[in-house]
Amino acid sequence: MLQKAHDAYNAGNFKTAYELYSALAEQGNPDAQTSLAFMHQKEQGCQKDETKVLALYTKAAEAKQPYALFNLAILYTSGTGGVAHDQFKAYELFMEAAIREVPPAMYEVALMLERGLGCLQNFSEAAFWYEEGAKRGHLESFNNLGVLYKDGHGVPLDEKRCFICFKKAAEGGLPEGLYNLGLLYDQGIGCEMNNDTALDYCRKAAYKGHEKAKKIIQSLQEEGKIVF
Repeated sequence: MLQKAHDAYNAGNFKTAYELYSALAEQGNPDAQTSLAFMHQKEQGCQKDETKVLALYTKAAEAKQPYALFNLAILYTSGTGGVAHDQFKAYELFMEAAIREVPPAMYEVALMLERGLGCLQNFSEAAFWYEEGAKRGHLESFNNLGVLYKDGHGVPLDEKRCFICFKKAAEGGLPEGLYNLGLLYDQGIGCEMNNDTALDYCRKAAYKGHEKAKKIIQSLQEEGKIVF
């Protein structure tokens, strides 16, 4: 029945998905509770209902459903959905989700550890979780791990690894990864300096909306150094 609900949801048949998830959620199925909460959150086949969203995510999180933990953490991070802003609670929930193999949660845990939000600042632990996220293909994790290798925070300074991480993020189309890879080519860090390649990556980042890249391209155009 759960698979039928997933199939209906993925096919865009929200009415059927909602009915199936609702029946399973009432039976205490944490996966269905998580999906039903998400549907109420996004107004898919039902009205937006923050009270139901919070109740369903909380129930599912008590059963340690990974994405319920993650989505509940987001509510505590932003202080929305009927909960107060609480970085410590958010960190705790993100960590629970990260341990249960949720790549975006691994990234969020790492980011909080890097910045000391809701926890003690710890660059080496941040690097560990960025790497775990990167192993699972999470682009933002690749990018931020690259920054740590570039600066030598929590890991040995390693320009080659920095280049590899930024390249992975750029290949995935992440604007920040494209911009950072362009900077490496511009400065010859971890690679052979190549201003044309640097400009190409900067253009790609600008096209994807990266603000710093857009300003650089605009400045070069105004100075007549590039035509497009």
